[in-house]
Amino acid sequence: MKYSIQIVGVGGQGVLLASMVLGNAAMRAGHDVMMSEVHGMAQRGGSVRSTLRFGDEVASPLEATGAADLIMSFEPVETVRALPLGNRQSAVIMNLDPVLPGNVAAGFETYPEIKDLVDEVRKVNDNVITIEATKIAIEAGKAVAANAVMIGAVAAVKGFPLDKDLLKEVLLEKVPPKARDLNSVAFDMGYAAMQAQ
Repeated sequence: MKYSIQIVGVGGQGVLLASMVLGNAAMRAGHDVMMSEVHGMAQRGGSVRSTLRFGDEVASPLEATGAADLIMSFEPVETVRALPLGNRQSAVIMNLDPVLPGNVAAGFETYPEIKDLVDEVRKVNDNVITIEATKIAIEAGKAVAANAVMIGAVAAVKGFPLDKDLLKEVLLEKVPPKARDLNSVAFDMGYAAMQAQ
């Protein structure tokens, strides 16, 4: 068994924390794990991508284009950019809450309609699951817990090979002690939101 995840988003969304949690959980489950990260202008809201591969005899973090089993996307435009990394059968978790680039926030450009972005993704993939991770995180207590919502959502993906309780345990070890309750609730809410679809 080999499993490949592409985690995409923009700087500050928790892409790297998510990849560490998933990678550590995979190691604890006894898998070989390889990971690589691509940082854009991460501090300025630029694209960030992490490739995580785990399973039996995984020798490289590099994945053939179109071979991802799962695309975990923290940002709608980044979902569209990441589509070539997967294929029609790849599971796609798409956070619908955008992070507006500076030129959009300043009024020089417009951000695409979320519905149009979802339609674009659905044209090339039959397994898109949308989630409003930031909105759910705010309901859980703070927007910053959106990455915990996304990790909880991954645990509910059909056929995902890592145990939900293991993922949650590793997540709660990686966040500061004062943030554990918030992240625990956010994880559970992300899992529930996925199961409800």
